[in-house]
Amino acid sequence: MNAQAHKYVIVGGGLAGASAAQAIRELDKAGPILLLCAEEHLPYDRPPLTKKLWFAKKTVEQIFLLDRAFCDKNGVSLELGAKATEIDRAEKTVRDSKGRSWRYERLLLATGGTPRKPDVEGNALAQVCCMRTLDDYLGLRRQAGAGKSALVIGGGFIGSEIAAALNVNSVDVTMLFPSEHLCSRVFPAALGKAVGRVYEEHGVKILSGDAPASVSRAQGRFLTRTRGGCAIESDMVVAGVGIEPDVSLAKRAGLDVGDGVAVDRYLRTSDAGIYAAGDNCSFPCPALGRRLRFEHWDNALSQGRCAGRNMAGARESYDHLPYFFSDLFDFGYEAVGEVDSRLETSADWQKENHTGVITYLRDGRVRGAMMCNVWDKVEWARGLIREGERAGSKAATGAL
Repeated sequence: MNAQAHKYVIVGGGLAGASAAQAIRELDKAGPILLLCAEEHLPYDRPPLTKKLWFAKKTVEQIFLLDRAFCDKNGVSLELGAKATEIDRAEKTVRDSKGRSWRYERLLLATGGTPRKPDVEGNALAQVCCMRTLDDYLGLRRQAGAGKSALVIGGGFIGSEIAAALNVNSVDVTMLFPSEHLCSRVFPAALGKAVGRVYEEHGVKILSGDAPASVSRAQGRFLTRTRGGCAIESDMVVAGVGIEPDVSLAKRAGLDVGDGVAVDRYLRTSDAGIYAAGDNCSFPCPALGRRLRFEHWDNALSQGRCAGRNMAGARESYDHLPYFFSDLFDFGYEAVGEVDSRLETSADWQKENHTGVITYLRDGRVRGAMMCNVWDKVEWARGLIREGERAGSKAATGAL
């Protein structure tokens, strides 16, 4: 079959891919763009799947990033339900799951990540919701409601959000995770335990320091047995245990891959005609002096835009220091930089473990910051990190 030619081919229909398509059009008004989307849905925003959709702050119709009218007007060809399966770098072609080949001049890999499955035995693992896609949300939403029960496996970013969302929608929620407190990768212990108490006050049952051993299903309900000997019955089981970067396509093509597809400061891979952006991308971060892979909205948006512009002829270095955010009942936060609970931390609280700023320190210098119920301080925090401010300096304590 002859390959159909496009100047730009984007693999991935998430935020990074959609942002790249929009950014290409800022510099190249006419070059044909093809967007290959593995899902059957138009490109959409993922954060509302565990946030605003559950709290009636958005409708499903409002989460789509591109519509057919935009694509028709801007010369963007959308191929839905078409997963890229192979890259021929010599021929500059991409093959998809429907057996078609697409020729490119510039290619973007915005393949995101695939959710990890809990490492358990049992006959019901395939029926565990991993809460990654719009279909996952729609399926879970149909089941949720008063009188229903859910086990949420995982106490990190996604697990915490979906547990709160289900609880607010009158579901009886139990959380199960192996660490000693919520969000242990980013929260210092005192904060993680304090937020856990908020969950318990809302009626969420927390089983920390334990993990699932098996998940079975009988008579329409799940039975989860834990390694610690607990048995939990529930109507739903939701897993939020992280993702693996989807680098399979890049690996098969012989591109450099580490913790993600390796790119340079312009988001080019080891093949100068192929770019990468989003959850699957490992990029140099000048402000931190090391490579990062960042699985959050701001990075996908900013990286997709930068990659798209560079594919269209710009030569813009990706120097952005991305941030992330979450809302857990009445505890909301924004965080930027190296937010790692293994680092030394310093807290400046207005209200302990509720309102204030935590700075994360390496060698006495600020490497990350979390603003807890403190808003509009992300740029301030980026400045601390870029300047390498020392702990306790006037600049490092000037947010409140």
